[in-house]
Amino acid sequence: MGTWRNGIGSFTVEGRGEAVDLEIAASYGTRRRGLLGRDGIDGALLITPCSSVHTFRMRMTIDVAYLDRELRVLHVHTLKPGRLSRPRPRARHVLESGAGTMERWGIRPGARLTVETREKQEDR
Repeated sequence: MGTWRNGIGSFTVEGRGEAVDLEIAASYGTRRRGLLGRDGIDGALLITPCSSVHTFRMRMTIDVAYLDRELRVLHVHTLKPGRLSRPRPRARHVLESGAGTMERWGIRPGARLTVETREKQEDR
């Protein structure tokens, strides 16, 4: 995918059929905000471009996956609130979700994700 924009969509892990809801944070403001102020997330948040994250002022423990340009998983770990991750030199994107979800979805080093974006529905 060339240029990323804030939005919504879904992702699948290659070789698995389950589509997972996805929010995309591509602007400076949405990347900076991330999951701050939330008590949870349905699905996951893709932050792009990004190579490291922190959980300062966060209310929950999260799973973090670092992805390369081709959306291949480089590293996965769990971060408790108040922590800072090491930058991953080859990472171009970070996927965040509630603790324990990535293992259930099959996200592990070497896995490749496919992202489908869609237009955000306006509230009526």
